[in-house]
Amino acid sequence: MTEPSVSLTTPPVPMSTASPAGPYAIVETSGTQVWVQPNRYYDLNRINAEIDSTLTLENVLLVNDGKAASIGQPYVKGATVELQVMAHRRGPKVIVYKMRPKKKTRRKNGHRQELTRVMVKSISVGGTALA
Repeated sequence: MTEPSVSLTTPPVPMSTASPAGPYAIVETSGTQVWVQPNRYYDLNRINAEIDSTLTLENVLLVNDGKAASIGQPYVKGATVELQVMAHRRGPKVIVYKMRPKKKTRRKNGHRQELTRVMVKSISVGGTALA
C-alpha cells in the first residue's frame, strides 16, 4: 500500500499574541466579566435602566490603552467605563427537555434570557478618556 503524500506548502500559523488595536477594558457587570472596546455594542444581562440613558461602570478589572495594561487588585483605581443603553431585548430561545427513561415522564420548557444592549461610549482612567 502506498502512503499518501502530504505537502506542507505553508507552515501552520500560531495564534497571535499581539494585543488588539486600540484600547480595551475588562469590566464586571451583571455577574459576569466582559471584554469591552469603545464604540462597540454588547448584550449584557438585564440592567434596570431607561433606554438612551448613560451608565458608568466603576468595577474595571483591567485597562489597556494600546501600549501598556494596568491590572487592578481587584479593581483599577480611577478607571470608569461609560455605557449608553440602546435597547432591552430577549436572547435566543433555549429548549430544556427532561426525560426519565423507561418511565412515562417528559418535561419540556423553554427559556429566553432578558438582555440589555449597550454601546460603550468611553473608557477613562483618572478622568482622562482613552478613546
